[in-house]
Amino acid sequence: MLHRLLHPFRVVGPTMPFLSENMIVLLPGAARPIGRAIARRFAQVGARLVMPVFDWPESVADLRREFPDDDACLYWTPDCDLRSPEQVAALFAGLKRRFGGLNILINNIERGGMPVVHGSYDAPVNAQQWRLEFATTLEAKRLLFQRALPMLRASARPGGKAVVNISSIAALTGRGGPAAPFFSEGYSLANRAIRGLTEAWAREAAPDIRVNELMLGFIESRHGEGTRGWAALHEEERAALNRRTPLGRRGLPNEVAEAVYFLATQASYMTGTVLRMDGGYMLGGELPPPLPPGVLAADEPAAP
Repeated sequence: MLHRLLHPFRVVGPTMPFLSENMIVLLPGAARPIGRAIARRFAQVGARLVMPVFDWPESVADLRREFPDDDACLYWTPDCDLRSPEQVAALFAGLKRRFGGLNILINNIERGGMPVVHGSYDAPVNAQQWRLEFATTLEAKRLLFQRALPMLRASARPGGKAVVNISSIAALTGRGGPAAPFFSEGYSLANRAIRGLTEAWAREAAPDIRVNELMLGFIESRHGEGTRGWAALHEEERAALNRRTPLGRRGLPNEVAEAVYFLATQASYMTGTVLRMDGGYMLGGELPPPLPPGVLAADEPAAP
């Protein structure tokens, strides 16, 4: 199934033209629902997509049916362990041969064991979980950026070069409050470090390449409905999440895709910025109380 829809020329910023058609996007994690929604959003405007895959074989097979690798060189879904420097180097060599360059990196790569599913790090089944969370959530992002930066700099596309790091509000919540069943300590620590990378890379890549971060709250298929963790919650735990979230629901993958597309192609005067998309979870869901009547008498002047 192809997603080719022509998109008109538009202006990004005061002088920077940007044409979505034929931009080359590197997007890991496209086999899963959020990554798939991002892939579809970019495919709608004619982007060429490089979508490395590693695990989730059934999801990978479905991705390859939807985005077939054919002679048109629109899509490529190579096998690649993004924790391996050697495999990442080979990925970029292949990207260069097949597509000639790169315009956008969507750093949508992470791994976090939900405590409600995995339990303690001390459990034998979790012997490698701590290292896995850092290697995937943090180190893989760094490997991709290091290889992508020279290729992004070499791109001649004015105003259309960007990096978007995907992170989680686990960076802010830790394993506490209604979010505790979902966010482990290692996953939280790794996500807290992403902001440091976003800001450092924004300085390093400026002025021609923008680097921003999208910090996600509870999204369906990620930390919400459609996951083993959500199914394992008690009703009161789900209700507590709803009460904490002013919008009263989880986000949708398509909503994430729109935010990613905005940061990658339209946020022409944003770099080093963290955009939080959590339905208001970090604000909390407590309603403000009514204004008190005050203690001033009716004829008493207010203090200056």
